[in-house]
Amino acid sequence: MLASDLATTVQAATTVESPSIHYAAIAPILVVLGTAVVGVALEAALPRHRRFTVQAVVAALGIVAAFATTVWIATGLDPVGDGDVTARGEITAAGAIAVDGPAVFTWGLLLVFGLLGVMLFSERRLDSGLSAFTGQAAAAPGSSDERKVTQMRIEHGEVFPLALFALGGMMYFACANDLIGAFIALEVLSLPLYVLCGLARRRRLLSQEAAMKYFLLGAFSSAFFLYGIALTYGYAGSFNLAEIDAAVSSQIGSSNLLLAGMALIAVGLLFKVAAVPFHAWTPDVYQGAPTPVTAFMAAGTKVAAFVIMLRIFFVAFGGARWDWAPMIWGIAIVTMFFGAIVTIAQTDVKRMLAYSSIAHAGFLLVGFAGAYEGASAAGLTSVSAVLFYLTAYGFAVIGAFAVVTLVRDAGGEATHLGRWAGLGKESPLLASAFAIFLLSFAGIPLTGGFIGKWSVFAAAWSGDAWPLAVCGVVASVIALFFYIRVVVLMFFAEPQGEGPTVAVPSLLTSSVVVVAVAVTIVLGVVPGPVLELVQQAGVFVR
Repeated sequence: MLASDLATTVQAATTVESPSIHYAAIAPILVVLGTAVVGVALEAALPRHRRFTVQAVVAALGIVAAFATTVWIATGLDPVGDGDVTARGEITAAGAIAVDGPAVFTWGLLLVFGLLGVMLFSERRLDSGLSAFTGQAAAAPGSSDERKVTQMRIEHGEVFPLALFALGGMMYFACANDLIGAFIALEVLSLPLYVLCGLARRRRLLSQEAAMKYFLLGAFSSAFFLYGIALTYGYAGSFNLAEIDAAVSSQIGSSNLLLAGMALIAVGLLFKVAAVPFHAWTPDVYQGAPTPVTAFMAAGTKVAAFVIMLRIFFVAFGGARWDWAPMIWGIAIVTMFFGAIVTIAQTDVKRMLAYSSIAHAGFLLVGFAGAYEGASAAGLTSVSAVLFYLTAYGFAVIGAFAVVTLVRDAGGEATHLGRWAGLGKESPLLASAFAIFLLSFAGIPLTGGFIGKWSVFAAAWSGDAWPLAVCGVVASVIALFFYIRVVVLMFFAEPQGEGPTVAVPSLLTSSVVVVAVAVTIVLGVVPGPVLELVQQAGVFVR
């Protein structure tokens, strides 16, 4: 009898219940990652001369399928709870994934950026019929092996599965509902980007240097993030965001452990959004990486990192707001002014856009620091304001880097600003498109950037962070000087030497520029539909 009871007890103790996973709810992530795996298999199975084209088509089809699935999921999100603004969605995978309004909106945004990125990756008309990526990453720059690969017109088809793995990591990052899941997603999105940054066909030494710096600094960032997770677990006894929130609200454990955990987690996330003083990787990586990779990374990484930062600090650490808010205030102010002032001194277009992205991280932190979760006079929460800003910025920055790929000289892309003098005479349409993106970055009315800045400043004001909003306006005025200077350079300065040369792109890059211009203008002129969409999506499920 005792043996039977003991056997029953042991069996009950060793029984592991499988987690309940709503696979349909996370289908977009599965589709993207599944397509990436298919791409790896195709790279091994297809003849070399067919790989690049087939990989590009498969990647685009996978992203379109994932986007269609995302739209389907968005239409079926059920309301949860009540209040001024109702959350919609569910938590699945044993509490590890939150499929809610912010997550699904972010998925759709990332998938659009991913499709535009794949189109830029696929451009082959600008460089003698070859893509922007080296044909053999293992060959030493300038070696006979590299020349041989170029002569044989060999290309890296692996860039598409790598981009899809990064995209899947970004999507998981945005919906992670526990800290371990967030760390896994961080590594999944980061590792492919480290590789992609070192694959430039031209200026390979600069590209490899950028990839190495990004990898080393990213490794330190991941270590800080993981250490912060460990300390937070030591405080709360859980990795789940809702359970951490309950522990924070109950004020159990050592407050020093909690403060250290929050600070270290913030370091890891602020690195990914390129906030000062964790921005050191941004200028070198933006300049050295293949420009299509820079475009994809500049938009996608910032979107995913800001959404998970909002989720962790609003859901898990919301009860400790007065502990972390001063830190975010200080970083937001320093980031805005540092990015705006240093941008003025730049003479390289890609580095200029890099420092501009740092300033925009500061503006986004203004909306975040407001931590406003109710309905403001504008009808926007901090989450919805940040989502709109990320939408406007993402399209503009992808379009800007697409334009950079088209201004060229004998050495490839002509990124020195002196080579852009007189671009308005050489190609009025291209110069006008770049001017629209710059004006959007500056926050000029009738562009998406203006509505984006207005939304984050309004959210900050409603959250009693009005000093940040004032600082943001001042920083915007400082940054305006440089953006206008570049516009004047393009349209009113005399060309240097023979003047800028504009390559004739394929339909792919042309479509990216046209879409980016159209969305930037529409978001500035008719922002209502998108504002309503982010307002509906602007509450996390807890």
